[in-house]
Amino acid sequence: MAASPGSSQEPLASQADADFSTQFGNPNLPPLSGSASPEEKDAYWYKHIYQGDNMKQLTVRAVVMGGVLGMLMSASNLYTTLTIGWGFGVAITSCVMSFVIWNALRALTGGALSKMSILENNCMQSTAAAAGSSTGATIATMFGALMLLKDPAPGQTLADIKSADVSPWWIVASFTFGTACLGVFLAVPMKRQMINHENLRFPSGVAAAETLRSLYSESAESLKKAYALLAGIGVGLVLGLLNAGIGSVSFLDKFFNFMRERLFRVDLPSEWNFFWNDWCVKHLWAGKAAGGHSGEFSLLLIAAGIITRMRVSLSMFVGSVLLYFVVGPWLVSKDIAAAAAGSTNGWKVAADGTASYDPAALVKGTVMNIEVVGGGAVLALTRWALWGGTALMVAASLAALAINWRTIVRAFSGFLPGKGGPDPLARIEVPMSWMIVGLIPISILLLIVQYYAFQISIWAGAIAIAMSFVLSLVACRATGETDTTPIGAMGKVMQLLFAVIKPGLPVPNLASAGVAANAASSSADLLMDLKSGYLLGANPRRQFIAQFLGVFFGTLAIVPCWYLMIPDRAKLETFALPATRQWEAVARLLTEGLDKLPESARWAIVIGALVGVGLVLLERFTPQKLKGYLPSAMGLGLSWIVPFGNAFSFLLGAIIGWIWEKADRKHATLYAIAIASGLIAGESLMKAILSMVSTALGLWGGTP
Repeated sequence: MAASPGSSQEPLASQADADFSTQFGNPNLPPLSGSASPEEKDAYWYKHIYQGDNMKQLTVRAVVMGGVLGMLMSASNLYTTLTIGWGFGVAITSCVMSFVIWNALRALTGGALSKMSILENNCMQSTAAAAGSSTGATIATMFGALMLLKDPAPGQTLADIKSADVSPWWIVASFTFGTACLGVFLAVPMKRQMINHENLRFPSGVAAAETLRSLYSESAESLKKAYALLAGIGVGLVLGLLNAGIGSVSFLDKFFNFMRERLFRVDLPSEWNFFWNDWCVKHLWAGKAAGGHSGEFSLLLIAAGIITRMRVSLSMFVGSVLLYFVVGPWLVSKDIAAAAAGSTNGWKVAADGTASYDPAALVKGTVMNIEVVGGGAVLALTRWALWGGTALMVAASLAALAINWRTIVRAFSGFLPGKGGPDPLARIEVPMSWMIVGLIPISILLLIVQYYAFQISIWAGAIAIAMSFVLSLVACRATGETDTTPIGAMGKVMQLLFAVIKPGLPVPNLASAGVAANAASSSADLLMDLKSGYLLGANPRRQFIAQFLGVFFGTLAIVPCWYLMIPDRAKLETFALPATRQWEAVARLLTEGLDKLPESARWAIVIGALVGVGLVLLERFTPQKLKGYLPSAMGLGLSWIVPFGNAFSFLLGAIIGWIWEKADRKHATLYAIAIASGLIAGESLMKAILSMVSTALGLWGGTP
């Protein structure tokens, strides 16, 4: 986006030019412009950054430590997905926890254990990420939605619908393992393109690398960064504790009550509303609240905005403003007008023109633009918008792939022996032969599981696997640019496709979405960790192996946890299930026919796709010095998927970083990323710990 008239803002493109040589944390490195050729970037990295031959990396202790931490976090993320519809990042949390735990063990053994190298810790991060998030991305959503679709027979109760009956353990285990492995292997051809050559940011990967650098550094400048990082972690830990949800852990509730009675004597709200909220409710949203139009007392997203920077964050905010204050209200007015003309969509219009909503007046099967949820109190704007946002991201990613086909071919051919000329990275990058050898048995496994467990024919199952590559590409690019992996959106694309090729069948619809979403999550996780390894000079082959091994640890943990936490549908219904119910709702909608999708949503898909392609073409033919002012396609796409509060937090973080850089570039360069990384690490660590405690107490049989 363009700067304000008269501002002295430096074009973001010129800032990006310096990113390649400055991102490695060593001011003594010779400069290399971000516009250097892919071959020059590879040679530079191999000569100046690579440390994989001089340092321990893939060791048993690193893999075991990462596997154990990942197993704990997989249970934690399962719990949080069921309760709030969101899983927490594992990479930074696992880095900090591993460093602290290992050094504590060294102290307890009197130094008998040797220090874990920075690349070992990075390798541990990859194992933990695969175990902690790649394997469980869709268990709570897909398998939970399958249970919600199963109604009790006459004379039965919800408690009679057993998890093991709806989805036997072998189905859950093989599906989880197969889709996670699929994502790991699909990430192979993307790595060199997105990380080595395009230098996508992958903010959490950068934060993890910065965390490790600070923990292991001994220089004076790095010590300052370490102190800044530790300060950020401290603030993040405290804030993560203070904004923990009431009722999550009983002893924490007692602590809060004690603090209120003895010190604060007031209740601290978990959310805050924008000052214009009441006006919007009255004049724009027909007396309803807009879902996601609020902020939470959290610095995690603000810190991510500092790392993501202005272009993407501003694109997200502008797109979200367009949805919440222009397009969304217009569509609500259309629904109200349709009700006045006789539609049974739940809206009622009085003689004086006043509109009100009665959920009981909604006739099943009525198509409306903007659904009203929460007992008729909340407008679900993003449920409609996700179709256009997803189409924009998919089209932009495919257009970028088509335009850069020569680079893609070069990236593929570089892995093949005797192709592409001398390649210094050929012996350390993951060869394409590994992907081919891995995908054959994994694809066969998933075809069998889809056929016998979900009644998906072989040809349709093959389409699901093939589409997983396309959607993984989109998810990885979105993660690289915005630090947000649109897992749900990728699932919606597959659900839409299977509504066409397998109409009227909700189970295949959900299963195909699960294949795409879990594979996309696994691919994005691997690239996030490979970004950290790239910045630290790690051997990508060894990191890939660590990620693959992590899938085994995660599957061993997440499958029994699912059955222990959710033995039947009655227990499932005790959770809020925001993400799970969305998957169920979309499956029911699409399997009843595409005519149930609002016409406006269909237009949003077409317009979103055209905008995505247009932005890519515009960037292609825009002079280099002006590219930084163009809106980000991924930022705009995500703006119609994430809540307004998230987009606002991203922008706030980007503005803080921009102002800081303008006021004192030297100190901003020294401290901004370190502090932001610490905030992300601290808050995610505290929330992960609280989730693990709550999960452990629940599994033990007590009350969290």
